[in-house]
Amino acid sequence: MTRIVVLGAGIAGHTAALHLKRRLGSAHDVIVVSPNSKWNWIPSNIWVGVGKMTVDQVTFPLAPIYQSKGIEFHQALATEIHPEGDADDQTPYVVVTSTLPGKEGEAEKITYDYLINCTGPKLNFGATPGLGPDNGFTMSVCTAPHALEASKHLKEAIDRAKKGEHLRFVIGTGHGTCTCQGAAFEYTFNVEHELREAGVRDKAEVIYFTNEAALGDFGVGGMTFDNEGYQTSSDLWTESLFRERGVQAIIGAHATNIEDGKISYEQLDGSTHELPFDFAMLIPPFRGQDLKAFDKDGEDISDKLFNPAGFLKVDANYSAGAYENWKADDWPKTYQSPVYGNIYAAGIAFAPPHQISKPRTSPNGTVITPAPPRTGMPSGMIAKAVAYTIADRVRGNGRKPHEAPMTNLGAACVASAGNGLFSGSAAAMTMNPVVPNWEQYPATGRDIRTTTGEIGLAGHWVKFMLHVLFIYKAKARPLWWLIPE
Repeated sequence: MTRIVVLGAGIAGHTAALHLKRRLGSAHDVIVVSPNSKWNWIPSNIWVGVGKMTVDQVTFPLAPIYQSKGIEFHQALATEIHPEGDADDQTPYVVVTSTLPGKEGEAEKITYDYLINCTGPKLNFGATPGLGPDNGFTMSVCTAPHALEASKHLKEAIDRAKKGEHLRFVIGTGHGTCTCQGAAFEYTFNVEHELREAGVRDKAEVIYFTNEAALGDFGVGGMTFDNEGYQTSSDLWTESLFRERGVQAIIGAHATNIEDGKISYEQLDGSTHELPFDFAMLIPPFRGQDLKAFDKDGEDISDKLFNPAGFLKVDANYSAGAYENWKADDWPKTYQSPVYGNIYAAGIAFAPPHQISKPRTSPNGTVITPAPPRTGMPSGMIAKAVAYTIADRVRGNGRKPHEAPMTNLGAACVASAGNGLFSGSAAAMTMNPVVPNWEQYPATGRDIRTTTGEIGLAGHWVKFMLHVLFIYKAKARPLWWLIPE
């Protein structure tokens, strides 16, 4: 009997665990370790953040799902990986500490034959002083509880506007190296939509604050769209939406310090500014979880497994160097550790070889460049490929590893611009591939035929339909595997 341990139960971890169990059945053990008791469909947190959905609509308990599928579940935080076991017993294992009420902090060893790191990001609010809802002055929609708190503060701000106050809403990224510009973009336009619905749009200034060098970059270097037979760039396409909705933008920005009602920031030209606000939601930068690795003698080998940001190194080229030397082959294909062949990573947990957007630094030496996104659809597809590879290895069928390089991987993104059955809208975008492949598509880096963008009410209906479908899929309802990642 083979034991496969999956660390994390987000989109990547949950997807990997379900596919592994479906393909391996009861003959082998699938174990999931997650500090969270609930699964969260994170793309819909933005709707919780404006009061259009409840927390219960975007989350559900994990334990009953895993119990029904025969998956072993440990509600715990992984803290150590011992890929060589100990000097007396070479069986690999992980150390986890329980997060169950009444058992908090209790340590446990879980042995494995294969390990998939899907721990996702650590929300690094501490990177910018004053950032975040817990010890800072800004809101977040990165978790369902954060989004609920944001909705309460948003309602209070709208109530103030109804009483005649003129307010400034600042939404975006809280550090020069943030990713997830898409979530910031969505929340910006959902807030703008709510202000119009509440009849206080004329009392509100809405500002999108981002580390992108241009609107429409989204951390993927921008896109060239095919739109009704014509080509247009994502920056022009995005700028038109900003003009239409009266949303201002501050681009190429790095928040250096946040106080109550004030953001201090630097821009790519080296200039420094202050931006007062009444309500702010800023996405934090991500880093890897605080996992350590040790060899059989107890020596710390974390730097062999992880990059300095804490993400697991896989089969990528981490020595590409300057932007001019970047190639499609830099990106991983199988997501297997080059050090230990029975360890894999998926989703945000794997270390990318470099950014996707062109790296930029201010004259002061401040890095202001989006980190590469690897959330949502790519996370699910990578996790599925890893799960299939491991299942094939366990069954010994001799097949080649399944590959899911982001330079061949297409993805769709439906970014909400307001929730409403007849008044809502969304920006529907497809890109193929996610990471530009200039060798294959020398003109634009992507297949122009399948890289598209349009905005409208139909996009909102698609966004809501995806919410329903992926909740269904994540609950492992009948024929769940037929719904694509």
